[in-house]
Formats: sequence, structure tokens, C-alpha cells
Amino acid sequence: MTSAPRGPRTSRPRRLLAAAGLLAVGLVVGVSVAVSLFLNSSRTIVLVGHDTEVRPTTTGDAVVQTGPLLPDFRFRDVGPIGVTLTLGKTEVGSIEELVQRYGFIATDPTAQVGKVRGVVVDMAVSAAVRGLAAGLVPVAVFLLLGRHRRGELFRGVRTRRGAFGLVLLLALPVLLWQPWESDAETQDQQESWQTLAELAGPDVTLPAEARDIEVRVGPVTTETKKLVLSAVDTYDRSKAFYSTAAEQAADLDVRVPEDGETVALLVSDRHDNIGMDRVARAIGEAAGATVVLDAGDDTSTGEPWEAFSLDSLAGTFEDWDRFGVAGNHDHGSFVSTYLADKGWTMLDGEAVEAPWGGVLMGVDDPRSSGLGNWRDESGLSFAEVGTRLADAACAEAEDGERVSTLLVHDANLGGEALERGCVDLVVGGHTHVHSGPDAVEAEDGTVGWTWTNGTTGGAAYAIAVGSKPRRDAEVSLITYADGRPTGLQLVRLRTDGSWVVGDWTALTPDP
Repeated sequence: MTSAPRGPRTSRPRRLLAAAGLLAVGLVVGVSVAVSLFLNSSRTIVLVGHDTEVRPTTTGDAVVQTGPLLPDFRFRDVGPIGVTLTLGKTEVGSIEELVQRYGFIATDPTAQVGKVRGVVVDMAVSAAVRGLAAGLVPVAVFLLLGRHRRGELFRGVRTRRGAFGLVLLLALPVLLWQPWESDAETQDQQESWQTLAELAGPDVTLPAEARDIEVRVGPVTTETKKLVLSAVDTYDRSKAFYSTAAEQAADLDVRVPEDGETVALLVSDRHDNIGMDRVARAIGEAAGATVVLDAGDDTSTGEPWEAFSLDSLAGTFEDWDRFGVAGNHDHGSFVSTYLADKGWTMLDGEAVEAPWGGVLMGVDDPRSSGLGNWRDESGLSFAEVGTRLADAACAEAEDGERVSTLLVHDANLGGEALERGCVDLVVGGHTHVHSGPDAVEAEDGTVGWTWTNGTTGGAAYAIAVGSKPRRDAEVSLITYADGRPTGLQLVRLRTDGSWVVGDWTALTPDP
């Protein structure tokens, strides 16, 4: 019995050619879709205190659209991909205050630039993944149809009806794109760009790095020009003050750790003063610190528009061990959640293992953002939270894990834990005035200490943003050995730029 004759088999070169053609089609479709999605995508983030829409462009420039009251700014040739930043809502008392904030943030824009770069990269990756999915569609359709149906489809294209359908298919992208549509002429198109140096004129001395920043100008009023120059002045004075302080901090005569010791840097009450972040880091590096303890009040209101302050803090200490609590001005859960997402360990009333080998505990200030593990129990007073915290610390001590440090916003919150002899050291801030170390003897004769750091942001009340600290700015250095605190040192930057380095005070933990 003879077998039925087989159909002609496709030769290997033809199969390879068909596969190459199919991959080429998929690649063209995928890249086209990815590029289109990327260039037409946008994300809304919180940037320089504003809800900001981020859009990538092919111009290579970064354009900041500030709204109807202030001129737009442009930074030329920032990279192969440019970006348009459209500033939206923010919290501000006046236009003058807003402009000064811009100038202050510009003195250390690393965190904000990194945030934009990360968002653009994320949009590019998202567009690439979607483009890959679109590029796989023609490949999947080709394989699903099979040779027989593909033959019928290609033969159908030769008919009048098939040709008409192919024309409609090819015309579809053009109909969706509608390149013949044009936008109406806008005010932006009637304005031109001018460098700050040209805008300011020959009588104004600008920082070298600001001279080439471009401003969109039309009928720029005298008041608008004054606002722009005010921002430049704030930028110049702020950068000079904090940059000089950071350089000087590297040479301060602070105690350095000996073998087996760990140093932690304590900051508190920053109140949005990002200028002090690099100064605090420089002090910590001079003292050999590898841990940062944040006692809260990083913001003034705890609102999302203050994310620029948290971005700066997180970026400055990105490679350190980081622990924190929220202060009474960090209202709500935004601050704690935001820093936790940035990799910080935000203490919530539970004991954690500290980098120095001991036990660390802490909790948010009950007057603001929560009550640690007691968040579901509302109405607790400050004293009641202190009692709960003392109970938790003493439970750890009974289990043989004495708490080496209790991190709180207000050191009074740890008073009962000290009086019951359950912790070695309570550290906090809140008062904006330094105090300690003060010894507290418990009923059983054990001794612990309390220490209050002044305001790291140099804040007067809840406001710290300015060309220099509004009052003396402070950080503290805590030395640990064998899991216990063994010494404290205060470092203070005065408003005139001079320094006060306190003596290193030894602590002798009870056995």
C-alpha cells in the first residue's frame, strides 16, 4: 500500500528568512509602541514641594513650568532624554516665601534630581515592557494562524476586497495620529528664552552655575524680575553657608571611635532644613559614625509637599544604618510611611537589634503620627504611652535583653522607663534646646541617662528653611561598646558659621 504524497516542504533558507522577517516586524512594532508610549507618558510626583507632572521629551533639556505667576525655567542639555516638569499645587504662605523655597532647595538638588531621574527610568522600563508585549502580538498571530490559514490570508490580499482591507489597516495609525491637527497659538509660543545673566543685567553678579539657566520671558515685569533675583540671592547665600560648614565639619576635633566601638549620629527637629543634611553627614563622617538616629520633626506639618525634606534625608544617609521616629509636627502617617519606603527602620514600640549589638526601642510621638503598636487604641495620653513604652522595655530587660537606647521625640516620654531601671539611655529632641546627660537612678539603684539634642535644622519654632539656620543647629554623637552606650558628644553650628564642639562625656553602664 503506497502512502499519500506529501506537500512540498519549505526549504531551510526560506524558513530562516521568514523567521527573520517575522522578528523584524515584531521588533519594529515593539520599538515603535515603546517609544510612542514613553514620549506620551507622564507621572505625578511630589517635587520641590509641589504635585508635579513629569513628561519625558527628546529635546535634551529640562523645562520647569512654574505656572501663571512666575516665569518658566530651562536647563539646557541635561542628557539624551529631556523632561518637562509642570508644577501643581503646594502649601505656601506667599509668592515670596515660595520663591525663597525654590532658591533654598536648589542649593542641594541631588535628591530631587535623583527622584526625577528614577521616575523617567521607571517610565522607560514600563514602556519597554509594553512595547515588548506589542511586538510579540504579530509573532503570536503568525504562529496561531498556521501555514494553511496564512496562505488563505495572503491569497485574500490579492482580491479587491482584501486590498481594500489592507489599505484601511495601513491607514489606521495615520487616522489615530492625525498629524494634520495643530494646536492653537499660545502665549508660550510668543515668548522667548533668556539666560539669567541676560535677565539680571551687567550690574548683578550671579553664581557661575546659575548664569546659563534660561528663563522664559515675555513682558517680564519688574516685580517678577525681583522675585527671580531674590531666589538667586537665597540660593547663593544658602549654598555658600552650608557648603562652607560642610567643608569645615570634616576637620572638627571630634572623638573618633576606638576598636570595637560604634558611633551613632543623632539628629532631631530638622524642620525641612535640607541644607544641614550634608553638614550633619560631614560631622558624622569626621567622628566615624555609621548609624543615624532620627528623633523626629523632619517636617513642619507632615504634609506630602514636604517630601523634598525626606528625600534629602534619605539620600544623604543612604548607605548608613537608619532608625527613626516621627515627631509631634510630623502629623499623620505620611512621614513614617515615606521614610520606611526609603529603607528606614521606623520604630513602633517593638525592640530591634541595633547595629552596635544592643537592643534599640522607640515610638512615634503620641501627639502626632501614631502610638506604635497601640495605633488601634485611640485616646491614650502622653503619660499612658510612656507607661506602655516602659512596660515593653522592662519586659525586654526581664528577658535578659536590657534596652541600650530608647529613641523618642521628647525625652520625657522615656522618663518612666528610666525610673524603673529598664534602659541605659533615652535620647530625643523636641525642645530645640540641648540638655544632658542627666543621670537617673532607679529604685533598684541602677543608673540610666537622658539626653536631649537641640534642633539640627536650626529651627525657630517649626520653621527652619532659610539661607542659614535661624538659631544654633546641633547634632549629637553617641558612642557604643559591647552593646551599651559609653559616651556622648555635642556638636553645634552657630548662626554666624562658628563651631562649638562639646567635650566627650563618658558613660559607665551598670553591669
